[in-house]
Amino acid sequence: MQDAYRNSSADLISVINYYWEKFLFLLPNILLTILIFVVAVWLAGKIKNWLEGRLTTKSHDKITGRYIAMVTRWIVIFIGLLLGLQALGLSGVAGGLLASAGLSAFVIGFAFKDIAENFLAGLILAFDRPFEITDTIEVEDTIGKVQNLHLRSTHLLTFDSRDVYIPNAKILSSKVTNLTQNGRIRMDFVVGIDYNDDAQAAIDLIERTALGVPGVLQEDPPYAAVDLLDVSTLNIKVFFWAETKDYKKNVVLLKGRIMQAVSKALLENGFGLPANIQELKLYDYQKDLPIRMVEKSAQE
Repeated sequence: MQDAYRNSSADLISVINYYWEKFLFLLPNILLTILIFVVAVWLAGKIKNWLEGRLTTKSHDKITGRYIAMVTRWIVIFIGLLLGLQALGLSGVAGGLLASAGLSAFVIGFAFKDIAENFLAGLILAFDRPFEITDTIEVEDTIGKVQNLHLRSTHLLTFDSRDVYIPNAKILSSKVTNLTQNGRIRMDFVVGIDYNDDAQAAIDLIERTALGVPGVLQEDPPYAAVDLLDVSTLNIKVFFWAETKDYKKNVVLLKGRIMQAVSKALLENGFGLPANIQELKLYDYQKDLPIRMVEKSAQE
Protein backbone atom coordinates (compact mmCIF):
# COMPACT_ATOMS: atom_id res chain seq x y z
CA MET A 1 0.00 0.00 0.00
CA GLN A 2 2.79 2.35 0.95
CA ASP A 3 4.69 1.43 -2.23
CA ALA A 4 1.65 2.33 -4.35
CA TYR A 5 1.32 5.64 -2.52
CA ARG A 6 5.01 6.39 -3.08
CA ASN A 7 4.70 5.50 -6.77
CA SER A 8 1.63 7.76 -7.26
CA SER A 9 3.39 10.63 -5.44
CA ALA A 10 6.46 10.15 -7.61
CA ASP A 11 4.32 10.14 -10.75
CA LEU A 12 2.57 13.36 -9.65
CA ILE A 13 5.89 15.06 -8.93
CA SER A 14 7.20 13.87 -12.27
CA VAL A 15 4.19 15.32 -14.09
CA ILE A 16 4.50 18.63 -12.23
CA ASN A 17 8.20 18.81 -13.02
CA TYR A 18 7.48 18.05 -16.69
CA TYR A 19 4.94 20.83 -17.06
CA TRP A 20 7.08 23.22 -15.02
CA GLU A 21 9.96 22.61 -17.40
CA LYS A 22 7.63 23.12 -20.37
CA PHE A 23 6.42 26.37 -18.81
CA LEU A 24 9.99 27.58 -18.26
CA PHE A 25 10.79 26.59 -21.84
CA LEU A 26 7.78 28.56 -23.19
CA LEU A 27 8.14 31.49 -20.77
CA PRO A 28 10.20 33.63 -23.19
CA ASN A 29 7.63 33.03 -25.93
CA ILE A 30 4.76 33.84 -23.54
CA LEU A 31 6.45 37.07 -22.49
CA LEU A 32 7.14 37.88 -26.13
CA THR A 33 3.48 37.20 -27.01
CA ILE A 34 2.28 39.50 -24.22
CA LEU A 35 4.72 42.17 -25.36
CA ILE A 36 3.59 41.87 -28.98
CA PHE A 37 -0.08 42.17 -28.01
CA VAL A 38 0.57 45.14 -25.70
CA VAL A 39 2.57 46.88 -28.44
CA ALA A 40 -0.18 46.09 -30.98
CA VAL A 41 -2.83 47.63 -28.73
CA TRP A 42 -0.63 50.69 -28.10
CA LEU A 43 0.23 51.02 -31.79
CA ALA A 44 -3.44 50.59 -32.76
CA GLY A 45 -4.38 53.49 -30.50
CA LYS A 46 -1.62 55.68 -31.94
CA ILE A 47 -2.56 54.84 -35.53
CA LYS A 48 -6.24 55.50 -34.77
CA ASN A 49 -5.47 58.93 -33.30
CA TRP A 50 -3.11 59.78 -36.16
CA LEU A 51 -5.57 58.71 -38.85
CA GLU A 52 -8.46 60.46 -37.16
CA GLY A 53 -6.45 63.65 -36.87
CA ARG A 54 -5.28 63.57 -40.48
CA LEU A 55 -8.66 62.68 -41.96
CA THR A 56 -10.73 65.09 -39.88
CA THR A 57 -8.42 68.10 -40.28
CA LYS A 58 -8.05 67.79 -44.05
CA SER A 59 -11.78 67.44 -44.67
CA HIS A 60 -15.10 68.10 -43.01
CA ASP A 61 -15.98 64.39 -43.03
CA LYS A 62 -15.42 63.73 -39.33
CA ILE A 63 -17.81 60.79 -39.36
CA THR A 64 -15.88 59.01 -42.13
CA GLY A 65 -12.49 59.81 -40.59
CA ARG A 66 -13.45 58.51 -37.19
CA TYR A 67 -15.02 55.37 -38.59
CA ILE A 68 -11.99 54.50 -40.77
CA ALA A 69 -9.69 55.11 -37.80
CA MET A 70 -11.83 52.87 -35.60
CA VAL A 71 -11.86 49.99 -38.10
CA THR A 72 -8.09 50.36 -38.66
CA ARG A 73 -7.51 50.08 -34.90
CA TRP A 74 -9.28 46.72 -34.73
CA ILE A 75 -7.39 45.45 -37.80
CA VAL A 76 -4.03 46.30 -36.16
CA ILE A 77 -5.11 44.55 -32.95
CA PHE A 78 -6.12 41.46 -34.95
CA ILE A 79 -2.73 41.43 -36.72
CA GLY A 80 -1.04 41.71 -33.32
CA LEU A 81 -3.04 38.71 -32.10
CA LEU A 82 -1.90 36.65 -35.11
CA LEU A 83 1.75 37.63 -34.53
CA GLY A 84 1.43 36.74 -30.87
CA LEU A 85 0.12 33.29 -31.74
CA GLN A 86 3.03 32.84 -34.15
CA ALA A 87 5.51 33.83 -31.41
CA LEU A 88 3.88 31.38 -29.02
CA GLY A 89 4.42 28.58 -31.50
CA LEU A 90 0.76 28.32 -32.40
CA SER A 91 1.30 29.07 -36.06
CA GLY A 92 -1.24 26.42 -36.95
CA VAL A 93 -3.90 28.28 -34.98
CA ALA A 94 -2.96 31.58 -36.63
CA GLY A 95 -2.99 29.97 -40.07
CA GLY A 96 -6.31 28.36 -39.28
CA LEU A 97 -7.77 31.72 -38.34
CA LEU A 98 -6.76 33.15 -41.70
CA ALA A 99 -7.66 30.06 -43.72
CA SER A 100 -11.12 29.84 -42.18
CA ALA A 101 -11.80 33.57 -42.36
CA GLY A 102 -14.52 33.07 -44.95
CA LEU A 103 -16.26 30.31 -43.02
CA SER A 104 -15.83 32.18 -39.74
CA ALA A 105 -17.29 35.30 -41.25
CA PHE A 106 -20.30 33.30 -42.44
CA VAL A 107 -20.82 31.60 -39.08
CA ILE A 108 -20.29 34.78 -37.08
CA GLY A 109 -22.48 36.72 -39.47
CA PHE A 110 -25.25 34.15 -39.09
CA ALA A 111 -24.92 33.91 -35.31
CA PHE A 112 -24.61 37.66 -34.80
CA LYS A 113 -26.86 38.85 -37.61
CA ASP A 114 -27.81 42.10 -35.89
CA ILE A 115 -24.20 42.99 -35.05
CA ALA A 116 -23.04 42.33 -38.62
CA GLU A 117 -26.01 44.24 -40.02
CA ASN A 118 -25.33 47.25 -37.81
CA PHE A 119 -21.63 47.17 -38.67
CA LEU A 120 -22.32 47.20 -42.42
CA ALA A 121 -24.94 49.93 -41.92
CA GLY A 122 -22.38 51.99 -40.02
CA LEU A 123 -19.90 51.52 -42.87
CA ILE A 124 -22.50 52.80 -45.36
CA LEU A 125 -23.38 55.76 -43.13
CA ALA A 126 -19.70 56.64 -42.75
CA PHE A 127 -19.22 56.97 -46.51
CA ASP A 128 -22.71 58.12 -47.48
CA ARG A 129 -22.55 60.89 -44.82
CA PRO A 130 -26.21 61.85 -44.33
CA PHE A 131 -25.08 63.66 -41.17
CA GLU A 132 -21.92 64.93 -39.53
CA ILE A 133 -20.68 65.22 -35.96
CA THR A 134 -22.63 67.98 -34.09
CA ASP A 135 -25.46 67.89 -36.68
CA THR A 136 -28.95 67.82 -35.20
CA ILE A 137 -31.00 65.04 -36.75
CA GLU A 138 -34.46 63.58 -36.30
CA VAL A 139 -34.93 59.80 -36.46
CA GLU A 140 -38.57 58.81 -36.02
CA ASP A 141 -39.55 60.46 -32.73
CA THR A 142 -36.01 61.19 -31.50
CA ILE A 143 -34.28 64.55 -32.05
CA GLY A 144 -30.70 65.05 -30.92
CA LYS A 145 -27.20 66.21 -31.77
CA VAL A 146 -24.87 63.58 -33.28
CA GLN A 147 -22.01 62.80 -30.92
CA ASN A 148 -20.36 59.85 -32.65
CA LEU A 149 -20.80 56.96 -35.07
CA HIS A 150 -19.81 53.68 -33.45
CA LEU A 151 -19.38 50.27 -35.03
CA ARG A 152 -22.86 49.21 -33.93
CA SER A 153 -24.82 52.37 -33.10
CA THR A 154 -25.05 56.14 -33.54
CA HIS A 155 -24.80 58.25 -30.40
CA LEU A 156 -27.26 61.16 -30.11
CA LEU A 157 -27.52 63.72 -27.31
CA THR A 158 -31.08 65.02 -26.96
CA PHE A 159 -32.01 68.53 -25.85
CA ASP A 160 -32.84 67.24 -22.37
CA SER A 161 -29.30 65.77 -22.11
CA ARG A 162 -30.24 62.14 -22.67
CA ASP A 163 -27.74 59.88 -24.41
CA VAL A 164 -29.55 57.84 -27.03
CA TYR A 165 -27.84 55.03 -28.97
CA ILE A 166 -29.74 54.12 -32.13
CA PRO A 167 -28.70 50.97 -34.07
CA ASN A 168 -27.07 51.89 -37.37
CA ALA A 169 -29.34 49.53 -39.29
CA LYS A 170 -32.40 51.34 -37.95
CA ILE A 171 -31.02 54.71 -39.04
CA LEU A 172 -30.17 53.34 -42.48
CA SER A 173 -33.69 51.99 -42.98
CA SER A 174 -35.57 54.92 -41.40
CA LYS A 175 -36.35 58.43 -42.51
CA VAL A 176 -33.58 60.71 -41.25
CA THR A 177 -34.15 64.47 -41.20
CA ASN A 178 -30.99 66.56 -40.91
CA LEU A 179 -32.09 69.81 -39.29
CA THR A 180 -28.73 71.61 -39.48
CA GLN A 181 -26.92 70.43 -42.62
CA ASN A 182 -28.32 73.22 -44.79
CA GLY A 183 -27.21 75.89 -42.33
CA ARG A 184 -30.65 77.50 -42.18
CA ILE A 185 -34.23 76.46 -41.59
CA ARG A 186 -37.67 77.99 -41.92
CA MET A 187 -39.91 77.77 -38.88
CA ASP A 188 -43.49 78.88 -38.32
CA PHE A 189 -46.16 79.34 -35.68
CA VAL A 190 -49.79 80.46 -35.57
CA VAL A 191 -51.34 83.38 -33.69
CA GLY A 192 -55.08 84.05 -33.55
CA ILE A 193 -56.66 87.54 -33.52
CA ASP A 194 -60.22 88.75 -33.15
CA TYR A 195 -62.44 88.85 -36.26
CA ASN A 196 -63.12 92.55 -35.62
CA ASP A 197 -59.42 93.41 -35.85
CA ASP A 198 -57.70 94.63 -39.01
CA ALA A 199 -55.91 91.52 -40.31
CA GLN A 200 -53.51 93.40 -42.62
CA ALA A 201 -52.50 95.79 -39.85
CA ALA A 202 -51.85 92.82 -37.59
CA ILE A 203 -49.74 91.14 -40.30
CA ASP A 204 -47.65 94.30 -40.78
CA LEU A 205 -47.10 94.59 -37.03
CA ILE A 206 -46.16 90.92 -36.72
CA GLU A 207 -43.61 91.13 -39.55
CA ARG A 208 -41.98 94.26 -38.10
CA THR A 209 -41.86 92.76 -34.63
CA ALA A 210 -40.42 89.42 -35.74
CA LEU A 211 -37.78 91.15 -37.85
CA GLY A 212 -36.55 93.05 -34.78
CA VAL A 213 -35.90 89.93 -32.71
CA PRO A 214 -32.14 89.15 -32.56
CA GLY A 215 -31.26 85.95 -34.40
CA VAL A 216 -33.82 86.24 -37.20
CA LEU A 217 -32.17 86.25 -40.63
CA GLN A 218 -32.38 89.78 -42.01
CA GLU A 219 -31.62 88.85 -45.63
CA ASP A 220 -34.77 86.72 -45.75
CA PRO A 221 -37.22 88.66 -43.54
CA PRO A 222 -40.19 87.09 -41.76
CA TYR A 223 -43.60 87.11 -43.40
CA ALA A 224 -47.14 86.30 -42.30
CA ALA A 225 -50.45 85.44 -43.93
CA VAL A 226 -53.99 84.55 -42.92
CA ASP A 227 -54.00 80.78 -42.51
CA LEU A 228 -57.37 79.71 -41.14
CA LEU A 229 -60.80 81.09 -40.29
CA ASP A 230 -61.19 79.32 -36.98
CA VAL A 231 -64.27 79.16 -34.72
CA SER A 232 -63.37 82.14 -32.57
CA THR A 233 -60.17 83.52 -34.10
CA LEU A 234 -58.71 84.58 -37.41
CA ASN A 235 -55.47 82.60 -37.46
CA ILE A 236 -52.33 84.18 -38.90
CA LYS A 237 -49.35 81.95 -39.70
CA VAL A 238 -45.94 83.52 -39.15
CA PHE A 239 -42.84 82.28 -41.02
CA PHE A 240 -39.21 83.12 -40.23
CA TRP A 241 -35.74 81.86 -41.14
CA ALA A 242 -32.99 81.04 -38.63
CA GLU A 243 -29.45 79.68 -38.63
CA THR A 244 -29.05 76.07 -37.53
CA LYS A 245 -25.47 75.98 -36.29
CA ASP A 246 -26.83 75.49 -32.79
CA TYR A 247 -30.35 74.16 -33.30
CA LYS A 248 -31.45 74.48 -29.69
CA LYS A 249 -30.21 78.05 -29.27
CA ASN A 250 -30.80 79.43 -32.75
CA VAL A 251 -34.13 77.75 -33.53
CA VAL A 252 -36.01 76.42 -30.51
CA LEU A 253 -35.31 79.32 -28.16
CA LEU A 254 -35.55 81.87 -30.97
CA LYS A 255 -39.05 80.68 -31.84
CA GLY A 256 -40.11 81.20 -28.24
CA ARG A 257 -38.69 84.74 -28.16
CA ILE A 258 -40.49 85.68 -31.39
CA MET A 259 -43.80 84.31 -30.11
CA GLN A 260 -43.46 86.32 -26.90
CA ALA A 261 -42.57 89.51 -28.78
CA VAL A 262 -45.44 89.11 -31.26
CA SER A 263 -48.09 88.43 -28.62
CA LYS A 264 -46.87 91.38 -26.53
CA ALA A 265 -46.89 93.73 -29.54
CA LEU A 266 -50.41 92.69 -30.56
CA LEU A 267 -51.82 93.23 -27.07
CA GLU A 268 -50.06 96.59 -26.66
CA ASN A 269 -51.53 97.79 -29.98
CA GLY A 270 -55.10 96.87 -29.09
CA PHE A 271 -55.44 93.58 -30.96
CA GLY A 272 -57.52 90.94 -29.27
CA LEU A 273 -56.24 87.43 -28.72
CA PRO A 274 -59.50 85.68 -27.85
CA ALA A 275 -59.64 82.30 -26.19
CA ASN A 276 -61.36 79.37 -27.80
CA ILE A 277 -65.15 79.87 -27.65
CA GLN A 278 -67.51 76.94 -27.24
CA GLU A 279 -70.93 77.34 -28.90
CA LEU A 280 -74.12 75.86 -27.44
CA LYS A 281 -76.82 75.26 -30.04
CA LEU A 282 -80.57 74.88 -29.35
CA TYR A 283 -82.50 72.84 -31.90
CA ASP A 284 -86.03 73.77 -33.03
CA TYR A 285 -87.75 71.41 -30.64
CA GLN A 286 -85.86 72.91 -27.69
CA LYS A 287 -87.49 76.04 -26.27
CA ASP A 288 -85.00 76.64 -23.50
CA LEU A 289 -81.73 75.41 -22.09
CA PRO A 290 -82.42 72.93 -19.31
CA ILE A 291 -80.30 73.62 -16.24
CA ARG A 292 -80.65 71.69 -13.03
CA MET A 293 -79.48 73.22 -9.76
CA VAL A 294 -78.26 70.64 -7.26
CA GLU A 295 -78.22 71.75 -3.66
CA LYS A 296 -75.57 70.47 -1.34
CA SER A 297 -76.79 68.43 1.58
CA ALA A 298 -76.55 69.78 5.09
CA GLN A 299 -73.87 67.23 5.97
CA GLU A 300 -71.61 68.55 3.16
